[in-house]
Amino acid sequence: MKILENYNVPTGNILIVEGEKGKLECLSIGDYGKDVNLKADFMGLNRSIDHVEHQEMMPLTKKWVVTISTQYGCSMDCKFCDVPKVGRGVNATYNDLLEQVETALSLHPEVHRTDRLNIHFARMGEPTWNSDVIEFAGNLHNHIDPLLNGSLIHPVISTMMPKHNKKLQWFIETWVDDIKNFEFSGDAGLQISVNSTSEKERENMFSGNALSLEDISDLMHYMPRPQGRKYTLNFAVADYEINAWKLARLFDPKKFLVKLTPMHKTLTALDNGIKTIGDYATHYPYDEAEQNLKDAGFDVIIFIASDYEDLSRITCGNAILSGSNPEITQ
Repeated sequence: MKILENYNVPTGNILIVEGEKGKLECLSIGDYGKDVNLKADFMGLNRSIDHVEHQEMMPLTKKWVVTISTQYGCSMDCKFCDVPKVGRGVNATYNDLLEQVETALSLHPEVHRTDRLNIHFARMGEPTWNSDVIEFAGNLHNHIDPLLNGSLIHPVISTMMPKHNKKLQWFIETWVDDIKNFEFSGDAGLQISVNSTSEKERENMFSGNALSLEDISDLMHYMPRPQGRKYTLNFAVADYEINAWKLARLFDPKKFLVKLTPMHKTLTALDNGIKTIGDYATHYPYDEAEQNLKDAGFDVIIFIASDYEDLSRITCGNAILSGSNPEITQ
């Protein structure tokens, strides 16, 4: 796969590559480590975080994150995401998925093994539209082992549960049964973008394209108890309703955890006045929601980004192909 552009940013690389149907975008980045930017009482990470500053990343031999596009653009039109500006959601091919990963890994031929390789299907596109994601994830060990022998591979899909996808239930069931619980024995993730417990707010932010929380609850009710990490309900915290007791009524805290993240500063989010109130790089904006969710029985993860991660455009909802260039480079 030809690399058309390579943006060297403080946490790694943003690549524009030539796919079979046009330009795609993928990331090869490092991680600060959970002791820096995570708060999760149930994991023993119970200190308050004053401010996440950019610092040296963990060695890629410890953790390597590769984020790939499942579509050329996206048709979901979420009000906080720049990717729809790239164009409508045309599915990437199986070879596109494979070659994005191989190309990202090729940036560091000196790394022959990593303790953890996270593969996120989350740069451009809604992954549940693309059935090749399932087949590709099922073959990841065959593809990755020759390159990074003995590495733990952890694939994750992030979905806003599109209401018009007639194959959505099949996709989620297959991901849970075949990928998460079987092929990876729990070392795979399913993250559902919720962001608000108000249906009016969700209808607006997802442009009417996401299932209601009641419908998501009905679909997930039949999913088995997850191996490994629970299913994740993700809230990008902005001035949105987070009613912990309503959420607990719909989603069993024994099967679901809640992840609180900042609303990343994409151009679209800022244009629409959607942002995390206060300093998103500190614990403060998440404090009240975290306590209410814990009181309702949920395990809660707070992921706090650094300013550099937003400014370098590696965070969710960004796309260089949309015209949003990194403000910080190496």
